[in-house]
Order: sequence, then structure tokens, then C-alpha cells
Amino acid sequence: MTEASAKNLLALCLDTMETEQIHIRVNGRPVTVAAGTLLAVAIAQAGETSFRHSVRNESRGPLCGMGVCNECRVTVNGQLHIRSCLTPCEEGMDVRTQ
Repeated sequence: MTEASAKNLLALCLDTMETEQIHIRVNGRPVTVAAGTLLAVAIAQAGETSFRHSVRNESRGPLCGMGVCNECRVTVNGQLHIRSCLTPCEEGMDVRTQ
């Protein structure tokens, strides 16, 4: 995911978010987001541009935005292969990219 793509993804979600703030960790870094924010947006907000790597070690990130491509998979609270484009943030989540 390019930096421009990450910013566009963030901008698309800003209009629909609530004002309540929640706190998660992305690769060990604290991130504060509005309630209702999707994980993909929170990860981009944290400055991550690569969510995982392919078998050829190519960077991958959200592509389809509807859970079909599986390029946005991350680990959440130790659970592997969570699609970040479909999963809303919850207080205290520990999110890991590859």
C-alpha cells in the first residue's frame, strides 16, 4: 500500500466515524482512533504501509476493501488472518502486521 492509498483509505472513513476515542496497539505502538474505525484505517493511521508479505516477500495491503482479496490480513490479539478491511477496532486490541 502506498502512502497516498493509506491517506485515501483514512479519508474515506473519516466522515462516518463516531467521536468516542478508543485505544489500540499496532506493532507495539499506541494508536488512538474514533470508535467505528476499521483496522485497515487504524493501521494506515499508524504509518504502516505493508500489512503482510507475499511468499515472494512482496509487500501487501488492502486492495479490494470488501474482504475478498485477503491482502489486508493481520494478527489481532494473537488470532491470525483477520481481514483488517472488515474488522472494526475495539478497545485494547493488539494488532500485528507481518
